[in-house]
Amino acid sequence: MKQQYIETGVVTGTHGVRGELRVQPWCDTPEDLTIHKQLYLDAAGAQSLKIVNARAHKQMVILKVKGIDTVEQAEALRNKTLYLDRKALKLKKGQYLIVDLLGCQVFHTQTKEPLGEITDVSQTGANDVWHITKHEKEYLIPAVPSVVDEVNIDEQQVFITPLKGIFEDED
Repeated sequence: MKQQYIETGVVTGTHGVRGELRVQPWCDTPEDLTIHKQLYLDAAGAQSLKIVNARAHKQMVILKVKGIDTVEQAEALRNKTLYLDRKALKLKKGQYLIVDLLGCQVFHTQTKEPLGEITDVSQTGANDVWHITKHEKEYLIPAVPSVVDEVNIDEQQVFITPLKGIFEDED
């Protein structure tokens, strides 16, 4: 089941003396986090933060939050995880969140043979690499168009045409 509130970063400290927060974003780019007007302090969306101003600074994001006006108030949020409501995301067709890939069952496109479950995703820069686990053995699959044929997040199924030799037993 898709989570309604997605982890999107962590408060790592303060910035300046007016209560700004320094945030390590967990999204593709720091700029991706700066466009949102509301974040949350919990996975249930019960504690919201109204964003007054947000800007990218190197690989971090500097946030000014309504009601946080001192260094002491900002410091109280250090190490807090920030969440974003899934409804605020504007994903293009063919885009999906890493958190939604985890747990998906992977099948061979032609044979429909089950190949395992996506248990992790590594972001290498050139392309993501999916960690597919089957019977306690891990296989690394490049998430590129020539390999990934279909991703159905709602059904938690992924169909791939694996590169030759990846899934053949070595015994």
